[in-house]
Amino acid sequence: MRAGAEKDHKSIVIGAVRRKGNVVARVIHDVKAATLTSFVKEAVSHKVSLLCTDDYAGYAKLTENGVRHEIIDHRAHQYVIGAVHTQTIEGFWSILKRGVVDTYHKVSKKYLHLYACEFQFRHNNRDSADIFGAATEGC
Repeated sequence: MRAGAEKDHKSIVIGAVRRKGNVVARVIHDVKAATLTSFVKEAVSHKVSLLCTDDYAGYAKLTENGVRHEIIDHRAHQYVIGAVHTQTIEGFWSILKRGVVDTYHKVSKKYLHLYACEFQFRHNNRDSADIFGAATEGC
């Protein structure tokens, strides 16, 4: 997520991922602390012991839920501090962006949520021997 996305009139996709686990990605309308906190409450288990984010100021209120919140400051060239990193979600963003740019070339705001869902599905079913079967199961 880019903090400046609102000012640039760009759509905003937020995500959370469990290490070696599933990702949840959603399109949101703004990057206000209340919106970010609402997403975290919805997408992240209350049993989580560590929440890692970048240094965007909107994440500051995430510490109010009592969960340990560690910050990686990419501007200070921090990428990993012991077990604290954002590399798992960064990998997901890389795959989503590559898919949009290389496969679809461009997506509209109207359907962005569907593309986010598609790549969420692909990531969460990456170990499936029959991902096509899983995708078409309800058809």
